[in-house]
Amino acid sequence: MNGGKLPEGWIVTNLQNIANWGSGGTPSRSHDDYYNGNIPWFKTGDLGPKLITEASEYITDVGVKNSSAKYFPKGSVAIAMYGATIGKTSILGIDATTNQACAVGTPIEGITSSIFLYYFLLNEKNSFIKKGKGGAQPNISQAVIKEHPLSLPPYAEQKIIAEKLDTLLAQVDSTRARLEQIPQILKRFRQAVLASVVCGKLSKNTGQWKTYLLKNICISISDGDHQAPPKSETGIPFLVISDVNKGQIDFENVSRWVPESYYESLKEIRKPFQNDILYTVTGSYGIPVIVNTTKPFCFQRHIAIIKPNSTFIDYKFLAFYLESPQIFKHASDVATGTAQKTVSLSSLRSFELSVPSLEEQHEIVRRVEQLFAYADTIEKQVNSALTRVNSLTQSILAKAFRGELTAQWRAENPDLISGENSAAALLEKIKAERAASGGKKAARKKA
Repeated sequence: MNGGKLPEGWIVTNLQNIANWGSGGTPSRSHDDYYNGNIPWFKTGDLGPKLITEASEYITDVGVKNSSAKYFPKGSVAIAMYGATIGKTSILGIDATTNQACAVGTPIEGITSSIFLYYFLLNEKNSFIKKGKGGAQPNISQAVIKEHPLSLPPYAEQKIIAEKLDTLLAQVDSTRARLEQIPQILKRFRQAVLASVVCGKLSKNTGQWKTYLLKNICISISDGDHQAPPKSETGIPFLVISDVNKGQIDFENVSRWVPESYYESLKEIRKPFQNDILYTVTGSYGIPVIVNTTKPFCFQRHIAIIKPNSTFIDYKFLAFYLESPQIFKHASDVATGTAQKTVSLSSLRSFELSVPSLEEQHEIVRRVEQLFAYADTIEKQVNSALTRVNSLTQSILAKAFRGELTAQWRAENPDLISGENSAAALLEKIKAERAASGGKKAARKKA
């Protein structure tokens, strides 16, 4: 809750004064007849969507009777109290039970609503996380939730706040969804560009292409040493598939090294040099990676090394060609094996490539790099926009609970926020009703 002067008609209170709180329990797993019933049983992993109507697990009536699981009415608001899920919240769209990791607040009629309580808890998620206590699995308690403060607007203003948040956050979600589609669109665009390399759509002289086997335009095509290399605490990096399967060499996360003497003992065709191409051949096969370093390293036998002959082929052109969907499909067609498919060296050496002149290759590379740079620029802009959009939700929530979204409404409706309509008057009314009933809460009805 933010400090400063409260908007007119608002009052500082806490969550136990606007909702009745409880938590559930877990029936014993040793009793099969407690589970697979027809009673929804929500756990913290189910929380997150605004409204939840389907539980990941269901329990039986006998399971409820023989545990601390409780029924909560539709419209109650659940919030996670344990571990990494602390602060996740949802409105129950059905009568349901929960486990003990969920605190559930049933809004007090006339004081607040399900949707207002949901949005408030959503706004306070980071505050609840900070209040978590414990080691690896921090948690908050019902007591912490009940005592959590809030600035409560008059009931009529709560409705307006909820309506505005419904509208604004729906727009944010729509914008986010559209932005999140763009990376897939860009991926398809890059694949289309690579496909154009192979079919000649980026070339001016498609009639002058010649067909070669890959081995005939390369100095050599080999793979890593088939013998298990000696281990070393330091020395020369030894790459495995996971170090290259994202399309670039990841030296930062290399977990294995070999002695320099082992590297020196390798044949030249197995030593990578700048502008050689690594090509994964087992498991995550079909990924070409240009060697862009002079730093010595070696690699496992599940990675092939292609040394292009610069007389015939531009190494960048070859890398783009090997990355194309057409060549990947061919690699899939010739790959053998069951658990881990492998593209054999003989199959790799026999890949057929249609190749234009070196001059034309250079021009195609220039065009591909230009188009990829354009896609990269868009992707950076999208990522930046997504970051802003993701922070926008919290910004809008914060403004709502400072009264900034409804300042004009308050000015236009002074009678709805003052006197008996003020939040203070409503709380006093509920306090008096509770005192008159001896402080007893209405019993929850069984679903």
